[in-house]
Amino acid sequence: MKIIAIGHNYIEHNKELNSKHPSEPVVFMKPDSAILNNNKPFYLPGFSEELHYETELIIKINRLGKNISPRFAHRYYSEVGLGVDFTARDLQRRLKAEGKPWEIAKAFDGSAVIGDFLPASGLGDIQNIAFRLDIDGKTVQQGNSSDMIFPVNELIAYVSRYFTLKTGDILFTGTPAGVGRIAIGNRLEGYIFDKKMVDFKVK
Repeated sequence: MKIIAIGHNYIEHNKELNSKHPSEPVVFMKPDSAILNNNKPFYLPGFSEELHYETELIIKINRLGKNISPRFAHRYYSEVGLGVDFTARDLQRRLKAEGKPWEIAKAFDGSAVIGDFLPASGLGDIQNIAFRLDIDGKTVQQGNSSDMIFPVNELIAYVSRYFTLKTGDILFTGTPAGVGRIAIGNRLEGYIFDKKMVDFKVK
């Protein structure tokens, strides 16, 4: 089981990070040791002073696939969930400036929060799903899949050119604007529409 994540997939998020809009999907990976599920607490790592949340819709792959056509991509998933991609922003910023890979800023242990999943068939248009994150009862980030630069089915097709998709793989689809820092004691609650999908604390 692998986690495939997409960066820079929302225009407003790219603006807040002063990043260029990509001409093709930006792909990075997270190992299975990055998974944080069952609403377990997230422990702030000692190697970062600026840890950011990034709330994302996530897709669970349900069958083996390679070189998938966009028009058939919908056959490769039946569940949509919510995740949080934690980023050591200070570490990422330094590595980018040095022209080095920034994997360790994204793929460290516990950096991929995976919440509950809902049947895709009950959500309507995959490209019109609203989601949000609340911290300590206040909404800090909200988005809609309609604002993605690269839609879900295009992402699946693109990724499958390079990686064989297997049952149980998770695709993080990118985050909208509104990312920010977390601190010890924060409670994070994430929603798809009005359905709570994650609820955990920072320690």
